[in-house]
Amino acid sequence: MADDTRVTGERSGANVIFVHWHDLGRHLACYGAVGVQSPVLDQLAADGVLLTSAHATAPLCSPARGSLFTGQYPHRNGLVGLAHHGFAYRPGVRTLPSLLSEHGYRTVLFGMQHESTDPSSLGFGTIDVSDSRCDYVVERATEWIDDDGVGDQPFFLTAGFFETHRPYPEDEYPPADPDAIGVPDFLPDTADVRADLAGLHGSIAKADAAVGRLLDAIERAGLADNTWIVFATDHGLAFPRAKSTLYAEGTGISFIIRPPRVLAHRGSVYDGLFSGVDLTPTLLDLLGLPIPADLDGLSHARELLADSTPAPPQPASPAGDGPVRTAVFTEKTYHDAFDPIRAIRTRDFSYIENLAPRPQLLLPLDIADSLSARSLDPQSTIVPRAQRELYDLRFDPHERNNLAGNPTYADIEAELAGRLAQWRSRTGDTLPGTAVGTEIAAEFMRAWMARSADKEPGEEALPSRRPLGSRRELAGEITTERVSSARRDMDSARTP
Repeated sequence: MADDTRVTGERSGANVIFVHWHDLGRHLACYGAVGVQSPVLDQLAADGVLLTSAHATAPLCSPARGSLFTGQYPHRNGLVGLAHHGFAYRPGVRTLPSLLSEHGYRTVLFGMQHESTDPSSLGFGTIDVSDSRCDYVVERATEWIDDDGVGDQPFFLTAGFFETHRPYPEDEYPPADPDAIGVPDFLPDTADVRADLAGLHGSIAKADAAVGRLLDAIERAGLADNTWIVFATDHGLAFPRAKSTLYAEGTGISFIIRPPRVLAHRGSVYDGLFSGVDLTPTLLDLLGLPIPADLDGLSHARELLADSTPAPPQPASPAGDGPVRTAVFTEKTYHDAFDPIRAIRTRDFSYIENLAPRPQLLLPLDIADSLSARSLDPQSTIVPRAQRELYDLRFDPHERNNLAGNPTYADIEAELAGRLAQWRSRTGDTLPGTAVGTEIAAEFMRAWMARSADKEPGEEALPSRRPLGSRRELAGEITTERVSSARRDMDSARTP
């Protein structure tokens, strides 16, 4: 438990604004992506802390987001599949906003959430998830900051963007020049892939500009001195061999933290391994608040603030001179199918266990119908996946040469397999049998297909592709706030 007495007056009662995007991975200029226009986030990284080795706990939306907001792995908090397929937190799970509320924080959610079909159950005092497109979200957040941001109580405001989830309609996201794009190494360089990336880049550019307007609002309100800015995405890009896999491209995420200006932080890079479960304990620690004992994550507070003044806080628990983490653990259980996978990733190696017979690539629906999927080797969706995978990241960062079973690496494989087994045992990770899990997935997919028959003309079949809260199959209240002028303007624009 954190020691409140170690927190300086400047840190006590600080605000937090958490901006999160969809399906971005690390596809930003500050992470080396070529051709991406992300000047606002690049500057945020230059001014704050750029985390280079952050990983989601899971390579799909609901489980990854659930870990960010609870500090627990998906199999611990219960959110092992997508919320719109019926998965939910276990009773009694406490979220970051609920924890902060207990310490006097006002808690606000605008835009995207994918952890529950009932947004009012997530612990926020104020919600508006009626539209998750970046322009609306920033309009709402700016209104709230202008009207309510300055007050006696600190606040935690979450601005969730639909972007950069598929689709990328050209009338909303003008595509980039395909010839000016650098194709990531894990994708083939084809015309289809470049066209697909061009749409993604258009979405990134629009969302980046929206973040700029939000940061401007914080400056105008005089809140920059006492507000933490956190930026993250949920998991990897929605492209083949990224999202829905436990390779680095599936779990590697953008993560930027800008401390309050009063801390006089000098821009820095943090290379330590960081898991999605670490966000909640790290933020609580940075705010000088106690860390519940039932969290799986670790605090990186001291390490993140090494370049700040006054002196950074001591960690919530004793630590040596080594890294906070020597490994991150990742998992996948359900996406559009039952696909149980578990993995451990260190600085030098990644080890993956595939716990049911599946093809090398089992594409989720939002990737299977993409332009990029046309450029896949058809055999990759047919050839059986290896039961065990081991990659030497020092020589094979893109995880192509499977070394499992190689005698030279036998000791390393045994060590990583043992650590993964210990983690699963320690955290109570159990799975249904393949036949049972497969039928569970078939049942929720049959239910989704039946509901899809009621979609509106021209509407996306997948709820995750719909930015409007009223069309995302939510059962609870979608707003506790008045409808803003931005919402009225958008609705008017759609009326013939």
